[in-house]
Amino acid sequence: MELLQSPLFWIGLAKIIWINVILSGDNAVVIALSARSLPSHQQKKAVFLGSAAAVVLRVLLTVVAARLMALRFVQIVGGLLLLWIGVQLFGGEEDGGGSEDEKAGGLMAAVRTILLADLVMSLDNVIAVAAAAQGDLVLLVLGLALSIPLVIFGSALMIRLMERFPIIVLLGAALIGWVAGETIVSDVSLGEVLAARPWLHYAAAVVCAMLVVLLGRHMQARSRHSSTN
Repeated sequence: MELLQSPLFWIGLAKIIWINVILSGDNAVVIALSARSLPSHQQKKAVFLGSAAAVVLRVLLTVVAARLMALRFVQIVGGLLLLWIGVQLFGGEEDGGGSEDEKAGGLMAAVRTILLADLVMSLDNVIAVAAAAQGDLVLLVLGLALSIPLVIFGSALMIRLMERFPIIVLLGAALIGWVAGETIVSDVSLGEVLAARPWLHYAAAVVCAMLVVLLGRHMQARSRHSSTN
């Protein structure tokens, strides 16, 4: 009870919720892209399961995030993985049909994609959350748990916007590529190179964003071509 009566606790809780919501904008895009091709009754399940599991993952990741970020080549591997995820999400087929087993498999595949992408994209985000928690595990867990409804709402809204404005799907894919480029060049092994050439940060982000869009478009064209033959 003394903890709940402390103004510092509530200030810290508000900071964690705010930081998590602000930094989860790109994660909401990934969740929406992953769930948009599912049947409508499974979209809500994918968004809820993916968001909840991602937040639990963040709590665990916060403990080791600083050490992971200090390892050489971790962010390069993570960025390349994120590039692959972006291409698959943008270039994959959007067929909502299939048997119940196939649909269930699609749901679990979407949740796995959400978790994997959130793991890569949250390596730097969780450091800010951990700093706000200042080692208080109760504050950390509570703050991230309260953020779940906000992330879910953002993801659900993004799905509706993607259905109404298809251009948002392309912009979302480009965003994933952008974050992938930033992740790659932020690796500690490239610290000196980036310090001497700071423009590489944005160049890599732009190149990777274009790469995701172009490769995704190529996959879509191949898929349409094979379906007509």
